[in-house]
Amino acid sequence: MRAILYVLTSMAVIGLAFWAYRENYATQQALSEADKLHANIRAAHARLAVLKAEWAYQNRPERLRDLAVLNFDRLGLLPLQPDQFGAVDQVAYPPAPLLPITDPVDVSTMNAPEEDPL
Repeated sequence: MRAILYVLTSMAVIGLAFWAYRENYATQQALSEADKLHANIRAAHARLAVLKAEWAYQNRPERLRDLAVLNFDRLGLLPLQPDQFGAVDQVAYPPAPLLPITDPVDVSTMNAPEEDPL
């Protein structure tokens, strides 16, 4: 009886060791993939920072003012004035859409009601 218990215990230990070995490699692979994803995220953040810096550089007010002056003949851009803005009640909103006709009735083929002879 002890021999069977020893064999079963040793088989359980071998099975658990095999399971732990596989879990270790699966964990190492998951950590490697997570590191790759973190590297991609860091690279994307760096690209985004560069794009934001380029956007800020291109949208400098003095540069835009110079471009507006340079292209005035073609674009006709002028500085905004306070009287150019309208009020909310001046906005023309589109009319509400008509309700769809879901069950039409053809009135031309309907018979007129007969009169009661009283």
